[in-house]
This record gives sequence, structure tokens and C-alpha cells, in this order.
Amino acid sequence: MDLHFEELLNKVTDFIKTEAKTETVIGAQFELGQFKCVPVIKVGMGFGSGGGEGIETKTKTQKGHGVGAGAGIGIEPIGFLVTKGEEISFIPTGKIHGLAAAFEKVPDIIEKIIEKKSKDEVNT
Repeated sequence: MDLHFEELLNKVTDFIKTEAKTETVIGAQFELGQFKCVPVIKVGMGFGSGGGEGIETKTKTQKGHGVGAGAGIGIEPIGFLVTKGEEISFIPTGKIHGLAAAFEKVPDIIEKIIEKKSKDEVNT
């Protein structure tokens, strides 16, 4: 059995390029009032490979053994880049609460948008 490690590595790399995106993991950029929110992810990967050997005995029989290869990938949402005008903030999702921590801030953001809109309407 031939191990085509370079071919396998290319296929895995292509898969990561197409699948390890924020759009695939937690969604695309979205707008919330005056805020633009961009999800941010962390990608980690590891690869391992193997090999084998064979020997020819005095009786001309062959003996040998081989080993395999493996790969792993971890994709984790870590937060959101939030912009308003020229201001940019990072809202981490946190390890304890995960993605839910970012969404817990959404009501506060909406409340601030409504307050700002109300003040603008009163001033105009």
C-alpha cells in the first residue's frame, strides 16, 4: 500500500480552506442597527504520519509491516469584532459560556441603539 502523504495533505488543506471559515462555523457578518458584527474563530490543527518497512528473509519470503497517518482539526468561535463608525471593539465569547456570552450582550446593544435613536428624534 502506497502512502501518498503529500496528496493527502493537499486534500486536507483544501478542506480546511473551504470549511474553516466563520461563515461555516458560526455565520457571516451581520448588522445590528448601527453596529457591524464580524465573527472571529480560532483554528488549530495537527498532523501525524507513518511509514513501514519490509525485509526479505533467507528463504526469499517477504515480511513487513506498515503504519498509517491521521489529522485533526479544532474550530472554536472566540468572539466578534464590532464596529460603529470608526470605533472597533472586540467582544470575546469566553471559554465558560461559549457563543452564548456574545449573544447575551445583544439586548444591551439593542437598548443603546433605541436610546440613541430616541435622543436623536427629540433633538431634531
